[in-house]
Amino acid sequence: MKLTKYVIGIDYGSDSVRSVIVDTENGAERSSSVYYYKRWQKNLYCEPSSNQFRQHPLDYIEGLEHTIKDCIAKAGGAAIANAIKGISVDTTGSSPVAVDKTGTPLALTPGFEENPNAMFVLWKDHTGIREAAEINEHAAKFETNYLSYVGGIYSSEWFWAKLLHVLRADAAVRDATFSWVEHCDWIPFLLTGGNDVLKMKRSRCAAGHKALWAEQFEGLPPEEFFSQLDPLLSGFRERLFQDTYTSDEPAGTLSEEWANRLGLSTEVIVGVGAFDAHMGAVGGQIAPYHLCKIMGTSTCDILIAPSADLDGKLVQGICGQVNGSVIPGMMGLEAGQSAFGDVYAWFKNLISWPLNLLLSESDLIHPTTAATLKAGLEAKIISRLSEQAQLLPDSDDAELAIDWLNGRRTPDANQELKGAITGLSLGSDAPRIFRALVAATCFGAKCIVDRFRDQGVPVEGIIGIGGVAKKSPYIMQMMADVLEMPIRIHRFEHTCALGAAMFAAVAAGIHPNIEAAMEAMGTGFEAEYQPNQEKQTRYRKQYQEYLALGNYLEHHHQKEIKPMYHEHL
Repeated sequence: MKLTKYVIGIDYGSDSVRSVIVDTENGAERSSSVYYYKRWQKNLYCEPSSNQFRQHPLDYIEGLEHTIKDCIAKAGGAAIANAIKGISVDTTGSSPVAVDKTGTPLALTPGFEENPNAMFVLWKDHTGIREAAEINEHAAKFETNYLSYVGGIYSSEWFWAKLLHVLRADAAVRDATFSWVEHCDWIPFLLTGGNDVLKMKRSRCAAGHKALWAEQFEGLPPEEFFSQLDPLLSGFRERLFQDTYTSDEPAGTLSEEWANRLGLSTEVIVGVGAFDAHMGAVGGQIAPYHLCKIMGTSTCDILIAPSADLDGKLVQGICGQVNGSVIPGMMGLEAGQSAFGDVYAWFKNLISWPLNLLLSESDLIHPTTAATLKAGLEAKIISRLSEQAQLLPDSDDAELAIDWLNGRRTPDANQELKGAITGLSLGSDAPRIFRALVAATCFGAKCIVDRFRDQGVPVEGIIGIGGVAKKSPYIMQMMADVLEMPIRIHRFEHTCALGAAMFAAVAAGIHPNIEAAMEAMGTGFEAEYQPNQEKQTRYRKQYQEYLALGNYLEHHHQKEIKPMYHEHL
């Protein structure tokens, strides 16, 4: 009698972690569970006005234990637990943390429990803008271009800029820091009972796209690259890694402690981790030269191509190209937008100001009723805005927006840039402004497609995954119209977690490789948006206006208006 084998895929997002138990034979979901980070929900350790976004490792640990145990309970308890053969993890990134020699995040050690600098520095933390600029300037001094495989521009969202900023900002953390670890590397290390950070298996995906590791350099840039940038970085290179691992490989087996905590066997294989978008692309059944857009608070856009096709070809201004970062043996290329769903969330919060403040102060309604009413109304805002925006007539003088509310990730990273809305009049109501914001995010997506094509990398199709892709038909239709390409929406609800499950199945030896796992466990697509050709002329015109406005903001506002303002003080 054939025994069913299961694996667990774990997906750490910006706001929550989700786990799924998946049948390795057909990809069917047996159960799933989502846990929202308690400290993050309270806005602890974050200062949005200064672009500081930190997360406590306890949120990750509590979510890990809760979701796995909840999944097992929902799926049938011990009977299912005995059939679970592998676990793999994806996380946001770059989201690194300072650790001691044992690989323990400093926030889990005495004296650092409430120190944001001892916590994970979330991907969208931009406190390292100055440090990223210094890295870019410094790299130009070397004969070897150590930025060539990360698109030529280093970002404040990435590994080294964040490390240098934390070392400069906090002497106590600096003195206690032995190494610097990505979230996607730490969770497998935790699950396998690791206690020596020098033995941690580091992800090829994270190291190549964010930490300047490259096969062509035989590892990281040399020690002098970092020590000459700032002496504070001296010695870190040797306390990091030389080798990296693709995510089809095991990181180890579940430790006795975690096996007991989760009710699983110590024979369960734990795979090497990776970033959410890269595993999500696998869960979304990516194919060569198809751009997989993982659409959530931001977007991560993943494209794969045979490595031989890109031999000697470097795409400028993206978030790197790394052999094996998505599928072993294939070149993985990453791009993305720093704000996508966050743009819509910002607008929702903006127009919800009366609900957030005034409703709770009203003497006419009970506080409990006010809170319930507020939650109910907020849940409907985006869907109703979409309905009303869709009814608006086409107009050549429509409001125009730029989507850089959290800076620009791709093409050509610049986190100092800001968003904008122009063409406002007394007739500019909420649906019209929302339409402009949606168009801006779609135009930002088109800039990415155009960059790949301009650099000689074809984009033959679009795959959409994530919450925005599944829940926002208005946005997806406009995306198809602007890109002038069909967009297929993947069926699986937790696609990144499904991708992690596929990697777990390979790491555990159930499937021979990722291609076989995708074939067996892929669940297909639930919708396809076809471009409306009648919209092409108008969107092409608006796209040129978007490019012109963005060019003005980048070259004039940043360089001229700010200095003039200071001169008149």
